[in-house]
Amino acid sequence: MAVYRKFIFVCTGSDCKKNGCKGLLKEAKEVIKHDDHKGKYKLIKTKCMDFCKSGPILVYNNEVIKRCDKGKMKEVLNKG
Repeated sequence: MAVYRKFIFVCTGSDCKKNGCKGLLKEAKEVIKHDDHKGKYKLIKTKCMDFCKSGPILVYNNEVIKRCDKGKMKEVLNKG
């Protein structure tokens, strides 16, 4: 049976851009490229997810992570 990649969604709406989603995307790309995560995840940029006041937003395994940063992202990816 094939191994499927998991999806990581990052909001790139205007309010999330103001709160640092570009930095979060850059950090996510770096984390995904490391050996222990390589090839397991697909990073997807989305439009507004309607969590504007608590951005940047990351969605992984149907879990919405508000005010996400590199530390929270690593914790969630290592858990899953």
